[in-house]
Amino acid sequence: MCGIVAYLGKNKAYPILVEGLKKLEYRGYDSAGIALLSNEELNVYKKAGKVAELEKYTSSKNINGKVGIGHSRWATHGEANDANAHPHCNDYGDLALVHNGIIENYALLREELMERGHSFQSETDTEVLIHLIDEVKKQNRCSLEKAVQMALRQVHGAYAIVVLSKNDPEKLVAARKSSPLVIGLDNGEFYLGSDVSPFIQYTKEVIYLDDEEIAVVRSNGECSIKTLKGEEVTPFIEQLEQNIEERSKGSYEDFMMKEIFEQPDSVFNSLRGRLNPETQEIMMAGIAENKRWFKNANRMIVLACGTSWHAGLVGEFLLEEFGRIPVEVEYASEFRYRNPIITENDVVIAISQSGETADTLAAIEMAKRRGAFVFGICNVAGSSISRMSDAGAYTHAGAEIGVASTKAFTAQLTILTLLALEVGKIRETLSPANYRKMGKALSKIPRLIRETLRIDVAVEEIAKEYSHASNFLYLGRGYNYPMALEGALKLKEISYIHAEGYAAAEMKHGPIALIDEQMPTVVIATKDSIYGKVISNMQEVKARKGKVIAIVNERSEEITNLADHIICIPETEEPLTPFLTSIPLQLLSYYIAKMRGCNVDQPRNLAKSVTVE
Repeated sequence: MCGIVAYLGKNKAYPILVEGLKKLEYRGYDSAGIALLSNEELNVYKKAGKVAELEKYTSSKNINGKVGIGHSRWATHGEANDANAHPHCNDYGDLALVHNGIIENYALLREELMERGHSFQSETDTEVLIHLIDEVKKQNRCSLEKAVQMALRQVHGAYAIVVLSKNDPEKLVAARKSSPLVIGLDNGEFYLGSDVSPFIQYTKEVIYLDDEEIAVVRSNGECSIKTLKGEEVTPFIEQLEQNIEERSKGSYEDFMMKEIFEQPDSVFNSLRGRLNPETQEIMMAGIAENKRWFKNANRMIVLACGTSWHAGLVGEFLLEEFGRIPVEVEYASEFRYRNPIITENDVVIAISQSGETADTLAAIEMAKRRGAFVFGICNVAGSSISRMSDAGAYTHAGAEIGVASTKAFTAQLTILTLLALEVGKIRETLSPANYRKMGKALSKIPRLIRETLRIDVAVEEIAKEYSHASNFLYLGRGYNYPMALEGALKLKEISYIHAEGYAAAEMKHGPIALIDEQMPTVVIATKDSIYGKVISNMQEVKARKGKVIAIVNERSEEITNLADHIICIPETEEPLTPFLTSIPLQLLSYYIAKMRGCNVDQPRNLAKSVTVE
């Protein structure tokens, strides 16, 4: 959840580190810090708050040096204050370390180190790790990289780390396990980061470290990689396809609004090359090369967290309808701890925007050990999930910086829809006519999303009336039940208003007790196979004087009589309506949050990529 950046090269490290930290703030913004090597001095500066606070603090400090490490923190162990901010140092102040992850056995290690005379200045698990490296280095009189290798063998948990030493200023040592770390290379200079955002403007050549690998980069331009067991690894250099513009706001005030309006393009890009708009044929290599798994599977299990879990719920409806196969949608965090029944006849679909979600990765490992076939859906090339899966598909949404997922969600729906249609074709449970009909409808979705975005001003007006509400209720049925859950999550995430999403028929089994004049209810009432049932639910709300915001794709007299506000979206095939109903839900939460003075891109207590449990 934290962000790491490091630099070793010919230029001043400070501006590279600080600008890199700003680009990593979406991963954590409780505190920030840097360590710089300058004339055999190790200078460490860190402050609670955002990177701007660190910049103020360092304005009068010595910021020279061509080697340095930086960190933006999302607090796990210890509150967000100066002492707990990274980097952390050993007792002598000649070693510094930044860390993303959790050291699970830190308490035991800390106790042992204190018995050996080490003293600690923070409450973090990370500080234990730098003291452990220091202790190993002293006891074994070995190199820094050897000390890191030996220390990490004693560690249980997840980590991405970068270590520098005042006594060895010509190198940086980095390692990872279950937490991302990538190295950028540019003519003998090195950039390290939790992702590529801190250095994409400098280089497109990168090396993604794999689990339990240690990298040493040196000022002479050398980069060597070994495993924790000491085996040498030949670095594989990849070329980045991302561009800097994807990571700028452009003309928009916030990343979230920019990313909402990018959805026509992100869905189109996720379809491009996969769905032929003329023949409606789908071609996805990850499916075509593994047809036997999809044809012979007894069950599919979708593993995800947060918004990706809601996409998985829509995927469940799609796969069961088109593929006629049982589907279970599981929170990855719960799945891995309950000894689930997994067989080699199961197909596991793992969904994650970042491709680094810790719980999803652990669940994938369990599924693979038990013989299941894993199909990964993620947005980041080279991510852990993309490398761990047996096959998969990228969403091609482009960089998503806003913490609350928008375009990544609809891109995930795109891949899940393509997958469901192909599974139906492979299993011969979807007629050729329906396959073509749905493919044709899906090819129109980017244009329909663009049309839907025209409701922007109307949704803003509705938001003005409800920005001071304390609670919201979201109702949907069928394909739009998951959208009720997603709408409620978006509002909670960025406006801090309590909201609940329910299957509309379940309202009368409890939540109806909450309805009064102060409780706004968002009802997704698209004209579909269960439209009449949703109308009945709206009548139940109005009978108790509740306020109704209706999202419809066809105006009718009964809707006009029941709803206080109507948001009309274009029509499409029923299974594809979540693409369009998601837009007003995203806009409503955005505008309410803005009117409440909330930071929509960096909501409190949240971070973009959940790389810890």
